[in-house]
Amino acid sequence: MSPRKRLIGEVISDKPDKTVVVQVSRKAMHPTYKKYITKRHRYHVHDEENRCKVGDRVEIEETRPLSKLKHFRVIRVVGEER
Repeated sequence: MSPRKRLIGEVISDKPDKTVVVQVSRKAMHPTYKKYITKRHRYHVHDEENRCKVGDRVEIEETRPLSKLKHFRVIRVVGEER
């Protein structure tokens, strides 16, 4: 069994109950122009205790499918919004 994927991203929405939307950004070089561009991906993440707020940086881990969109869960809050 392969290890579970872990990512760090920023919470951009906490509207649904026990769910947060986390945006994970990474830098990638454009193949033609050779400039670094920011690529973003949004994940729906399970937050059992509703402890994450918009602006928090969180670590998420891949898990079994919890719903149609949720395949990750919150491991820990890395940095809270000030």
